[in-house]
Amino acid sequence: MPTFLFDSIVFGPVRSRRLGVSLGINLLPVNKKVCSFNCIYCECGWTSCSNGTSGTLPSRSEVREALRAKLSEMKARGEKPDVITYAGNGEPTLHPDFRGIIDDSIALRDEYFPEARISVLSNGSGIHLKTVREALMRVDMNILKIDSAFASTREILNQPNSRYDYEEFKRWLSEFGGRFIIQTLFVRGSYKGKIIDNTTPEEIEAWLAELASLKPESVMIYTIERGTPLDNDLKKVPLSDLKAIAARVTELGIHASVSG
Repeated sequence: MPTFLFDSIVFGPVRSRRLGVSLGINLLPVNKKVCSFNCIYCECGWTSCSNGTSGTLPSRSEVREALRAKLSEMKARGEKPDVITYAGNGEPTLHPDFRGIIDDSIALRDEYFPEARISVLSNGSGIHLKTVREALMRVDMNILKIDSAFASTREILNQPNSRYDYEEFKRWLSEFGGRFIIQTLFVRGSYKGKIIDNTTPEEIEAWLAELASLKPESVMIYTIERGTPLDNDLKKVPLSDLKAIAARVTELGIHASVSG
């Protein structure tokens, strides 16, 4: 299945399954994916460099001016974003000026579209850094990934590099005082001869226990939509199954949204 990369700093706005009218920001190179994970379902393809940010990153000033230009253009056209989303070609918190870029974005949002939210889609691998936590505490939607409560499943699905410590990740979450959103992608199929299914009863019970302990403000549940890095048999999870999982989350007193 085909994959793709974002070829500019600012892209969209696009209609996001989870966020509405989203103006995207890519803090990674425009010609390669840079991430601390190598998720087998990633629509951007395989990770080119898992241990750093090699390649040309946009500078803080380039991001600021690109965002200013786009917001000004949208204002002139009468267009309004629901959210400004940091995602792009990999893990946005890997950018060394991430905190300053978020500060700039908040200032520009307040100037042009004060009702718009600022969102960060992150795998959470960088929250051991104080500057990253400080930045994420300032955004409206701090969206962090947990695809499974089981290390063996995460290893297959996410293939995190050696810096990622899941138990440490959960400890750092306590600093956010519940101001974070958990996103989970559910998928079925196989990878290198291994069956992968994070929707089994055992998986769901363990995942729900994690949510009950972590107490996020909400949970985003979704499945694959576009291309994946492999010519494989990864399959979408039916919408009815996703809604059934969401109902279990709601029973915990946590809001859940579903994108099929």
